[in-house]
Amino acid sequence: LVLFCPMYKDNLWLASPMNAQNNINGVGDIPRNEAHTLNNGPLLDFQVALVRKIVTEVNAFDNLYFEICNEPYIGGVTLDWQERIARVIVETESDLPRKHLIAQNIANGSKKIKNPNPAVSIFNFHYCSPPNAVAMNFGLNKAIAYDETGFKGSHDSPCGPDGWDFLLAGGAVYSNLDYSFTTEHPDGTAPPKAPGGGSAALRKQLATLKAFMDSLDFVKMAPDPAAVKEGVPTGATARALVEPGKQYAVFLRGGKQADLVLDLPAGTYRADWVNP
Repeated sequence: LVLFCPMYKDNLWLASPMNAQNNINGVGDIPRNEAHTLNNGPLLDFQVALVRKIVTEVNAFDNLYFEICNEPYIGGVTLDWQERIARVIVETESDLPRKHLIAQNIANGSKKIKNPNPAVSIFNFHYCSPPNAVAMNFGLNKAIAYDETGFKGSHDSPCGPDGWDFLLAGGAVYSNLDYSFTTEHPDGTAPPKAPGGGSAALRKQLATLKAFMDSLDFVKMAPDPAAVKEGVPTGATARALVEPGKQYAVFLRGGKQADLVLDLPAGTYRADWVNP
């Protein structure tokens, strides 16, 4: 559940209820790039009240987490404001039965996180292919998420492999934007005319990925590129998720034939090939 989003352009601010022109409270008489800062005057009190209300109302649900703000690195959203919103979530839930995870959107692509907020459990990245953000931040022992896909054309072909690539690199979340769902086609049959794919065929491919991950005790596994010693086809990449001596998951992206050599302890293993 995303709580806030930056004002990308002036037209969004002109239509926003946080703009003083659009509310009877007289709050928000500020430039759009100050709306999500601690310098936004009395608007902050209304934002805090909104967060408390939302967090309280959805507390009974166990199928969500809170993202502070979508793409805060666009439009002047400050870190201290994000920290304030995260603190409000924690304080509000301190007196409620359920405690939910908090997510922070870090960057488009990949970036090393410095001074992570201890209240945040999920760090979101958009368009994170290749999944370098995972290796850069795996040591935080937090969930690293591929939070938004797209901008690789309006076809399905990159979407499934991107998911396999990210999760087998040690990522925790793959959120695929499926543009085949529209108001005119709520059943997901619309031909995508957008910066991303979507179809029943793609959803079947992603179901295969989910079933594969569910077949693993993946919380005991960690990325280990050294597990693949040789045999990766020219121009291809290999990701390995490993619990040493017990379970190994390898994803090959690219190439037509692979004669893989894995570095395994002595023992008896069963090998399964999956064509996603």
